[in-house]
Amino acid sequence: MKLSRPVSWFLLAFGVWSWVIWATFVKNLYKDGSGLAFDSAGDPTAYFWVHLTLAVVSFVLGTVVGVIGLRGLRALRRTS
Repeated sequence: MKLSRPVSWFLLAFGVWSWVIWATFVKNLYKDGSGLAFDSAGDPTAYFWVHLTLAVVSFVLGTVVGVIGLRGLRALRRTS
């Protein structure tokens, strides 16, 4: 299957966007001072672990989607 150039660029951009958004979220999660991510003893809460898991899954999916887009662009370059 061949991907079109716009679809390949969209997938690559989506992968990069996913990394930027979730990296920012994880950074803010670690800095959380509201008591949601860490309890008064400084231990991670369930909120922290759930959101960290969501971030890790999004990193993996963003990477996979971005790689598919990159491979689509490379394949188009070889055929043109």
